Amino acid sequence: MFFSIDPNNGISIYEQIVRQVKFAVADGVLIPGQLLPSVRTLSIQLAINPNTVAKAFQILQSDGICESLRGRGLTIRSTAVEACGQARRTLLEERLRSAISEALHGGFSTKEVRRLMLEQLGLLDGNVATVGSALEQPVQVDSA
Repeated sequence: MFFSIDPNNGISIYEQIVRQVKFAVADGVLIPGQLLPSVRTLSIQLAINPNTVAKAFQILQSDGICESLRGRGLTIRSTAVEACGQARRTLLEERLRSAISEALHGGFSTKEVRRLMLEQLGLLDGNVATVGSALEQPVQVDSA
């Protein structure tokens, strides 16, 4: 699994980590029982503050996605797959609704919005790296 962190995209780094872990679980890249890298390892590999990684991990625990195994680290919970799939879908729905609403408020017709969305889908289809992409793997995730 790899993390793609963009400090300039308007989403906090810890939230990017949370989202990417959830998406990886929903996509089957991270499976229940699998260990996440340690805070120290991930912070070094991503060149970010360890407190940022720790905050992301705390959120993942409070969301019920991960649990701490004494002496081993943070692991994906068995109940995480369904929750992560729903979280991914909810996020996508919210972002699409926002973009569509902005377009409609801006004077675009429903037909124009639909055409633009299909055009963009055509341009992006097959050209976007996914959380499951094996193209880059700078962060190694240990198996349980």
